[in-house]
Amino acid sequence: MTTHYFTASSLDGFIATTDHSLDWLTSQDFDWDGPMSPTSFVEGVGAIAMGATTYEWILANDDGWSYNVPAWVFTHRDLPTVDGADVRFTSASVTDVHAQMAEAAGEKNIWIVGGGDLAGQFADAGLLDEVWIQYAPVTLGDGAPLLPRPLSMELLETVRNRALVCARFEVVK
Repeated sequence: MTTHYFTASSLDGFIATTDHSLDWLTSQDFDWDGPMSPTSFVEGVGAIAMGATTYEWILANDDGWSYNVPAWVFTHRDLPTVDGADVRFTSASVTDVHAQMAEAAGEKNIWIVGGGDLAGQFADAGLLDEVWIQYAPVTLGDGAPLLPRPLSMELLETVRNRALVCARFEVVK
């Protein structure tokens, strides 16, 4: 079982605009069944974590809840629930929640969906193993940072998926 931060980024290191838009990403030419795509990645995931902003974006922009594994949403706010989904709201530390996620995931992996600060908290606790980034050929100039803290990584793999350059890194611990 490994803990992954799998996300997309602009070339200048942002995962969303200042108003939380992903239009810059959704307009890209990308093969959802191609190399290093979310479609194949999700097959190996047994539990997910996300911050409140990511959760709210998914509820507002997706065609329903597409995850069939337990999801932990890190928040201090009251958020709407999703009928039939295994969503667990928490304000506990990532260390405490990671143990619960690992138990739920079994032999499958944990996916930190977003945002960058949450992934950074897992990294700070020594719990983040890999970072997968799909780089889009755009710059945003400002927005939500990919990882708002120093983190050393080793490049494991790169591929091209149509317009995006995809990279997989191992976190140096």
